Amino acid sequence: MANIISFVFGLIALVFAIIGSIPFLGLLLWPVLLIAGVGAAFGAASSSNSGRNFCLVVMGLCVIRLWLGGGIF
Repeated sequence: MANIISFVFGLIALVFAIIGSIPFLGLLLWPVLLIAGVGAAFGAASSSNSGRNFCLVVMGLCVIRLWLGGGIF
């Protein structure tokens, strides 16, 4: 059950990450890191790793995008 919750949090974070990848909407990626982090925490409580790994991938993409934009753009 925790894996499904983690995957849902990851999907929500991915939708907002896609929107945040548009130029000048990079500030939206900071809350995405929080949402994906909560999803990864739920995934860590699960016996399966797929939801946790998905959230970690979304977090990694957001970190790279924030790094390229200087944390703002």
